[in-house]
Amino acid sequence: MTSTLSARQRTPLTLHALKGRLPALLSGERLGLLALLLLGTLLLCLGLLGPLLAMLQKSLQDAEGVWVGVANFRHYLAEPALNRAIGNTLWLGGIITVLVVTIAFGYAYALTRTCMPAKGLFRLIGLIPILMPSLLPAISLVYWFGNQGMARDLLGGQSIYGPLGIVIGLGFWCFPHALMILVTALGHSDARLYEAARVLGTSPLRTFITVTLPGARYGLLGAAIAVFTLAICDFGVAKVIGGQFNVLATDIYRQVIGMQNFSLGAVASLLLLLPALLSFLLEHRVRRRMQEQVSARSVPYQPAPHRVRDTLALLWCSLWALAFLALLGMAVYGSLVQFWPYNLTLSLDHYRFDANSVYGWLPFANTLKLGALTALTGTGLIVLLAWAQEKGRHFAPLRQLFHLLAMLSLAVPGMVLGLGYIFFFNQPGNPLSALYGTLILLVLSCVVHYYTVGHMTALTALKQLPRELELVALSLRIPLRRAFLKITLPAMLPALLEIVVYLFVNAMTTTSAVIFLYSSDSVLAAVAVLNMEDSGNTAAAAAMATLITLAAAGVKLLELLIGRALRRRTQRWREAI
Repeated sequence: MTSTLSARQRTPLTLHALKGRLPALLSGERLGLLALLLLGTLLLCLGLLGPLLAMLQKSLQDAEGVWVGVANFRHYLAEPALNRAIGNTLWLGGIITVLVVTIAFGYAYALTRTCMPAKGLFRLIGLIPILMPSLLPAISLVYWFGNQGMARDLLGGQSIYGPLGIVIGLGFWCFPHALMILVTALGHSDARLYEAARVLGTSPLRTFITVTLPGARYGLLGAAIAVFTLAICDFGVAKVIGGQFNVLATDIYRQVIGMQNFSLGAVASLLLLLPALLSFLLEHRVRRRMQEQVSARSVPYQPAPHRVRDTLALLWCSLWALAFLALLGMAVYGSLVQFWPYNLTLSLDHYRFDANSVYGWLPFANTLKLGALTALTGTGLIVLLAWAQEKGRHFAPLRQLFHLLAMLSLAVPGMVLGLGYIFFFNQPGNPLSALYGTLILLVLSCVVHYYTVGHMTALTALKQLPRELELVALSLRIPLRRAFLKITLPAMLPALLEIVVYLFVNAMTTTSAVIFLYSSDSVLAAVAVLNMEDSGNTAAAAAMATLITLAAAGVKLLELLIGRALRRRTQRWREAI
C-alpha cells in the first residue's frame, strides 16, 4: 500500500489533472489578481469616465453652474456659424476618407500584389507621417502654397488656407493609418481563389472585382473608419491652415480658450464624441469580421512578375512617395532658411530656441520627459493589467467591465478627453485637483488616451503563449507571479517593446490630448509649435516640429534594432512549437 502511494506521488500531474486543480492552486494569488483588476478599473474610471461625466454635467449648466438642461444644445444648434461647423466637419471627414483610402489602397496593393522593386523603402516612406505631429504637414503646406509659398501659383488662385489645406494636410497625416490596415487586409488573401479564377479563364479586371475587392472589404471599411475618425478629431492642421473654415475641433478650442465659454465647449465636445463613438463601434465589429475571415487552410498569395502591372505600381508609389518627401523636406528646409523667402541662406538660428521662444528648450525637454514617463508607466500598467485580465478568470464581471473601459478609451477624441480633464480635475472639491497643470496629469491623459492599442497588443501577445507553459509552472509549484517574471514577461518582450515605442511616439506628437492641460512649467513641444506658428514665427515652429519628428524616428529605429535582437534571443521557442 505504501509503495503504491509513493508511486502515485511520484507520478507527474497530467494536463487534465492540472486543469482540474488550477482553481485550488491559484487560490492564494487570486487576491493579487483581484487587486490589479480593481486598480485598472479605478484608473480608467478616474481617467476616462469621470472626465466624460463631468463634461456631460457642464454641458447641462450655464456659466454660473446653474442647471439649464438642453438649453446649451439648442443654443449651439441654433447659431448658424456654430451649426455650420458640424456640417464642415462631416463633409471634410467624408472627402478625406474617400481620397486617403483610395490612394492608400493603390499603395498597399502595389506593396502586396506586385513584384515592383524597393518595396521596403516605399513602405518606410509611407509610414513616415506617423512619426510627426499633425502640425508639421500644415506648416510645410504654408511654405509650399502660402501667401509667400514657393509653388503658390500652382493652385490657380485658390488659397491653401481653408478646406483645401485641411484636406491635403490631414490626408498626409492619416495616410499611414490606412496603409497599415490595408497592407494587412491584402496580405492575408487566399491564393487558392486566384488559382481558381485563373483556371476558369477569368480576366484580371474581373478577378480584381470579384476576388480582390470582396476579400479586402473589411480592410477597406476598417481603414475608412480609422481615417474618418482621425480626420474629424484632429485639431492641429485645421488650427494652422484652416483659415476661416470652422470645424468642431477648432470650435472647441475657440469656445474654451478664446471665449472662455466652457458650457458651449462641452456641447461641441459631446457632438464631436458622437460620430467618433459610432465609428469606434463599427470599427470593432469590422475587426471581428476580419479575424473571422482568416482561415487556417488559406494559402498565402505570392504575386508573379508582370512588367506592365509592376511598372504602374512603381509609378503610383513613386508619385506619392515623392509628395510625402516633398512635404517633410520642405518643413525641414523652412526650418533652416535664414529669412523666408528673402534670404534663403541656410542656418541653424531657428533652432536656438533660447533666443526665439519665451520657453526656450523647456518644451522639448518636457516632451521627452512626457514620452519617457508615458512609455514606462503606461507599458508597466498595460502589461500587468492585461495579464491580470487574462489570468483572473474567476472575476468575470470585473474583467468584462475593465475590458469595456479599456476599449472605450480609443473612441474618445483627445480634445474631448482634455476638456473633460479641466472639468473633472480643476474642481476645488476634487482631492486630485492638485494634479492640474502638472506633468503627472499629462502622463495620465496620454496613457488613458492611447491605452486601447497597447492593451490589445499585450492581450494578443499573452494569448499566443502556449497554455502548457503555465501548466508546467504549476506542476513545479512555481508561484504565478514568479512564472510571470520568469516565463511570461521574457516571452512577450518584443510586444512590450512595441507598446513602449507606441506610447512614446504618440505622447511626443500629440497636440489634441494636451492642449488644455499644460501650464507654464509643463508646456510641451507640440504646444510650442502651435504658439510659435500663431505668433508668426513659422521657421521656429518648423524647427521644433522637425526635432519632434527626429526624436520619434530615432526611438523607432532603436526599436527595430533592439526588437530584432530580442526576437532572436527570446522567440526561438515559437519555431519549435
